[in-house]
Amino acid sequence: MQVKPFLFRIYWALEKVLAPGLRYSQALYEDALVSQVDSDTAWLDLGCGHQILPQWRAEQEQELVRRCKCVVGIDADRPSLVKHRTIRLKVAGNIGRLPWRPESFNLVTANMVVEHLDAPGTQFAEIARVLKPGGVFIVHTPNRRGYATIAARLIPKRIKKKLVNLFEGREAEDVFETFYRANTKEDIEQLARAAGLGVRRIRLTVTSAELVVVPPLVFFELLWIRLLMTNLLKPFRTTIIAVLQKPLR
Repeated sequence: MQVKPFLFRIYWALEKVLAPGLRYSQALYEDALVSQVDSDTAWLDLGCGHQILPQWRAEQEQELVRRCKCVVGIDADRPSLVKHRTIRLKVAGNIGRLPWRPESFNLVTANMVVEHLDAPGTQFAEIARVLKPGGVFIVHTPNRRGYATIAARLIPKRIKKKLVNLFEGREAEDVFETFYRANTKEDIEQLARAAGLGVRRIRLTVTSAELVVVPPLVFFELLWIRLLMTNLLKPFRTTIIAVLQKPLR
């Protein structure tokens, strides 16, 4: 479902008043990416799907890919790989058994992927294996304690797919099973430690409201987001951006 432009105009006006300074978490993730990508970057994008950045950031995505030494994508969903708009080197595979030699990449990313990991201990260990010493693993994922994740876990699957299409515009074939086994700050710290990765930073963030298509409800959602922007409710913010690093020898 395409959101009508006038609904966006209403939303942006409300956001400016009710939650000033709010930024979309994908923009924060892009900032983290930009800071790590240069001409020496060998980049592996996990669960790459059919794009790296949101649809409207296609030009910026192309620029990021051009800037790299090389970029490779892996995903278990073959139809998504076929449709990928920028990555040329793509592999259908399992994050728990990455088909690369140790120390192959100096950047690994997972944009809204680790919530789908069924065995994150094994999968984080594999990520650490293919990272070069000093290499960075960037995670962008929902916070298990966030209101959107709590709602998603309570809603039956058949209804969830319809709601995802309504609120996010994603088709049913782009909605995959979630486990949320690496989706708190503590989870990520523990998994990183077990995999031999250091924590450079873990940031709990808020993001744009979900209920843009329902202006009366989005008003109250923005009020809640404004409360989440306070330090008191920081543990319940909706998303996590983590930057992990493999130690130098």
